[in-house]
Amino acid sequence: MRPPRLLTLAVLLAASGSCLSQNNNTLYGIADLGMRSSNGMNASNGPVPTGSTSAVTSGVNNTSRWGLRGQETLADGWQAIYQLEGGINLDTGTSAKSDRLFDRQSWLGLKTGYGTVKLGRQTSLLVDAMTPADPLGIRFAAFNPNVNVAALSNTAFGTHAFGQQYGNSGYADNFYRLDNLVKYSNNYGPLQASAAYSFGEVAGNQTALSTRGAALLYQQNSLLLSGAVTRFYNRDALTLDAATIGTAYQLDSWQFKANLASNKADTGSHHSVHQRVASAGVSHPLGADLLLTTAYYRVRREASGYKDDGYDRAFAFLEKSLSPRTTAYLEADRTSWKADAAGLTGTLANARHATALTLGLMQKF
Repeated sequence: MRPPRLLTLAVLLAASGSCLSQNNNTLYGIADLGMRSSNGMNASNGPVPTGSTSAVTSGVNNTSRWGLRGQETLADGWQAIYQLEGGINLDTGTSAKSDRLFDRQSWLGLKTGYGTVKLGRQTSLLVDAMTPADPLGIRFAAFNPNVNVAALSNTAFGTHAFGQQYGNSGYADNFYRLDNLVKYSNNYGPLQASAAYSFGEVAGNQTALSTRGAALLYQQNSLLLSGAVTRFYNRDALTLDAATIGTAYQLDSWQFKANLASNKADTGSHHSVHQRVASAGVSHPLGADLLLTTAYYRVRREASGYKDDGYDRAFAFLEKSLSPRTTAYLEADRTSWKADAAGLTGTLANARHATALTLGLMQKF
């Protein structure tokens, strides 16, 4: 009789635990694929001397991904929360980062009446502040200058690359997400204040590869204001300082957004790279379930020993909602490279202008 009694006790304990707390766990994702035709760019959206390229591209409207998230209600209204999320190259079926299962998010936290604390791999405060003010709403992340330059997702472009790792992101020239990050946020009426610190985990040097930052977000009625500052350190304690400030305003059915960002990296003795991004855009419905979003980005860069360069990039997204989870879209973009930004392919100068058109479908689950 003893084994059945032990089994019954185990079942009762499990049942009582589920009665004391409320669990909510969700499997979710985005599948986004488009047929893209470009002139003056290759399939990876890099400049080429001449010619057109056709490709099937993943994540033009929204980055393809899958993930798990959930929460459990604890005593006194506290909640345990978590999120695990990995990017997908839907056109090939591969992970966005071959060395990580959950490259986008991997954190655990507590939500309390005193604020929310999260620990693990997360987006930086620059990303959190810029996201609600980005004119494209973070659409086309792989090609969006606010994602790549302002939020430091891809600084490895041309002669102005940083060429090294700042902060504990795990990658050179990509500091959009950070490992070992402790992030705290709390709301004070319409104001949200946040602070973050990422441990460098370098033995004998607490500063190397560490990151620290702060952010404020104000939202009242139709107005949103957001900003953040962050300092990153490389392994030799050289600094990368970055800041962003933006706004969004809703006027009837029109939504206006603008953002300014700047970052400067010390890359060596008396050498540095300085980048600035200005962006603005507007969204407006054209009819039932039809949304038009336009955006313009101006990128300017300076690097020791090289000519100043940059580029201007304009986007238009026309989205048709086919259901609550399915969206068809048409995207167009044009890029004009400044100075030597387009670079060379072999000995040939790349085209100074590039255009592209994408027809795609996005499904959320």
